[in-house]
Amino acid sequence: MSDKDLKQAYKTVMEDHFPNNMEITFSDNQKRQTLFFEKVSWLIDGVKKGLRYGENPGQEAALYKLVNGNLVLGDTKCIQPGNYLASDVELLQSGKHPGKTNLTDADNALNILRYFQDTPCCVIVKHNNPCGVAKGSSLADAYFRANKADRLAAFGGAIALNRTIDMETAKLITENYAEVVVAPEFAPGVMEIFAQKKNLRVIQIRNIDKLQQFIGQRFVDFKSLIDGGLIVQWSYVPQTRTIESLLPAKCEYKGKEYKVMRQPSKAEYDDLLFGWLVESGITSNSVIYVKDGVTVGIGTGEQDRVGVAEIARDKAYRKLADWIAWERYNAPYNTIEDGDIRRKIDEEVADQKGGLIGSAMVSDAFFPFRDGVDVGINEKISSIIQPGGSMRDFEVIEACNEANVAMVFTGQRSFKH
Repeated sequence: MSDKDLKQAYKTVMEDHFPNNMEITFSDNQKRQTLFFEKVSWLIDGVKKGLRYGENPGQEAALYKLVNGNLVLGDTKCIQPGNYLASDVELLQSGKHPGKTNLTDADNALNILRYFQDTPCCVIVKHNNPCGVAKGSSLADAYFRANKADRLAAFGGAIALNRTIDMETAKLITENYAEVVVAPEFAPGVMEIFAQKKNLRVIQIRNIDKLQQFIGQRFVDFKSLIDGGLIVQWSYVPQTRTIESLLPAKCEYKGKEYKVMRQPSKAEYDDLLFGWLVESGITSNSVIYVKDGVTVGIGTGEQDRVGVAEIARDKAYRKLADWIAWERYNAPYNTIEDGDIRRKIDEEVADQKGGLIGSAMVSDAFFPFRDGVDVGINEKISSIIQPGGSMRDFEVIEACNEANVAMVFTGQRSFKH
């Protein structure tokens, strides 16, 4: 295959043989409950088009929206039909119209964004994991901080914002390359700015204004197996969303009680809860660091907890070095050949410990040993949030007390596979 053919694969629009309607029925001897779905398409340049392709070119894919049906299992109810977000978007600018990953990235951004409706917030997602999440004093500030958190990973990402995109924010967005921008509204003149980026998909979801209504809502989550089988589960809902719902970090081991001596400050509580809710949209095994309402380092999808804590730490160092290089020398850190400049940047990053000093460490599951929290403590983090429940919680508590680090438990794991 020629180089030209390789590039052409990404321009492919798959013919979609999936039917227009789909029904999923749950039944037992006493009751049948059916969910009814309708395939989604867009009229683009006079042609009706569905999803571009699936996760890769060559995979047919279809998007369906829930249009009818109620499902109640025990005390749990499925979200009602018609409450549309990513399954029924308004495509204001199609670019290369959306494929599966574009919409799943946008959807996971909304999954995180729903918890931060009280302030301007930006979530940038790449490969279904956030690379930058930030609150800000304005929408432009939130986007700037989220992009700064990982400028490199944000390249080609999906950007979701919870306020009307104004001209200032639009101009900042077009300074970089993005695949998707999602927002509830667009100020006059913004679409003309976005039109300069012909491959940018601009998606309007008016229900972003009502995102808080989706907190605690459940949907049926399907996982297909290699043999065509299915695992079905209710979607995850983080129960810990307020200071009052947090648990004190304490345990008993061999008849002795252990407890963390220092409680978080108000600012630390804010970062701990912010980080825990961001965590709900991150692939496990994961550890993240948060400071002042911004993700500093995000480690995802690793097999061991100490390893992912180190990855998140190392990413924080690399991303800060790159940002300093970009801001001062208008060049990525890896392209700077002047050894003196690189040494100066490295020294500054080391002094700041990658921006991790005073940050909150967030883990989606308990730390089985203290070596995981020691990674963060060595970078001078100030607080930790984690589920608790390890046989060796006492070790972790001792590590925190030795370093005067505050820690709270959620009592709930936050795995996402």
